[in-house]
Amino acid sequence: MPRLTRRAAAGALVLAGLGGTTRAGTRAVPASLPQSTGEPPRDWIDPDTGHRVVRLSDEPGSASLYFHQNAYLPDGRTLLITTPGSISAVDLETRAIRPIIRGEGLTLLFAGRRTGDFYFTRTPRDDGASQPLATTVYAANAATGAERVIGTIASGSIGSINADETLLLGQWAERDMPLQPNATRGRDGRYDQAAYAANWPDGTPMTFADAKEVRLNDRLEARIPMEIFTLDVQTGERRVVHRATDWLNHLQFSPADPGQIMFCHEGPWHKVDRIWTIRTDGSGLTRVHARTMNMEIAGHEWFSSDGRTIWYDLQTPRGQKFTVAGYDLETGTRTHYHLERDEWSVHFNSSHDGTLFAGDGGDAEMVARARDGKWLYLFRPEAIPDVAGLHAPNAADLIRPGLFRSERLVNMAAHDYRLEPNITFTPDNRWIVFRSNMHGANHVYAVEVAKAG
Repeated sequence: MPRLTRRAAAGALVLAGLGGTTRAGTRAVPASLPQSTGEPPRDWIDPDTGHRVVRLSDEPGSASLYFHQNAYLPDGRTLLITTPGSISAVDLETRAIRPIIRGEGLTLLFAGRRTGDFYFTRTPRDDGASQPLATTVYAANAATGAERVIGTIASGSIGSINADETLLLGQWAERDMPLQPNATRGRDGRYDQAAYAANWPDGTPMTFADAKEVRLNDRLEARIPMEIFTLDVQTGERRVVHRATDWLNHLQFSPADPGQIMFCHEGPWHKVDRIWTIRTDGSGLTRVHARTMNMEIAGHEWFSSDGRTIWYDLQTPRGQKFTVAGYDLETGTRTHYHLERDEWSVHFNSSHDGTLFAGDGGDAEMVARARDGKWLYLFRPEAIPDVAGLHAPNAADLIRPGLFRSERLVNMAAHDYRLEPNITFTPDNRWIVFRSNMHGANHVYAVEVAKAG
């Protein structure tokens, strides 16, 4: 396959706003997180919720994918995870773990929904150069482990694959810009973004949260030229979809429409118009959500499994009123489900049949400032009906209101939220997979949607 060369420039720095994730949606885990010296439990009933929780991974340091990346093979029973030194398959019925690809510098990107292939990159050891390392993109068959090279990108990152597995989706920036000045570069070319620092005009140090917003804004205002591009899975051909000096991020292909792309304008969420769609040919650039008040934020967007609805976290204003909002791509219909402050979550997700939602909670230092938010939640959406069967004449053009009826699934009191749980429903909608350090080391777990017994 051909090498896909670009200008000798730094790759795109990928951060997902309030969630603070890094390249390809995988958060860099601080080394200071607690490490367990004992074996975490394998199977238990959460005494506070009555739900069964199982540990899927065997090795400390294992991880599941970012919340909107597909990690499930078409057979519906195989979950892909990363384990130390390998990409592995978990049989969700037997819980057996099978390494598929071994080696250093592996990054699991996502699983294809059609072929049974999965996609990953190999990044060589950092040679100490100031420029980022070229990244080779591979596909491998999950059953046999047979792999093939798709191509090499001189810089940038790959974020998604389309529904028919013909195109990969990536982003590129003319130059890199560390969010924290003087940060050190890690072995995979990424910067350590954990120690944000900035001062007010009078020299008083800002809090970590305020300093982070300042650094995000610095990156946004740098107006670095960027590109969204596709990579042909068969030929490795690179084609530019969209160019801008906005900070482009959070790339996602629709799971149903091979030509539909969603992406975001990154930066302080209360400043940017975040959520956008575009077609692979560059047409149809559309802003999904328009702000109606100061300090309103919308983000951590994802597609429903049928590709018809874009769902996202909406706060009006930030940190005060919490909603999971939906936008129907076919009809333009909007749906808002209200939830309480303690139920706000770093990420939300929806079941494959669209009947349930879930959230991974958050700690007291996050945007909701929740007093009791460290739980995994199950949400049952409930529409608010018309009173006495009467509605406004233009009701069909208005937002459809509703609320979430919540149920706690897992007590996350011992979890350090610098590692985001990133919940996903299994294809049969019976389990919710997440990653956690609740027992010290990072492991992959699953909680059963139905209560035990």
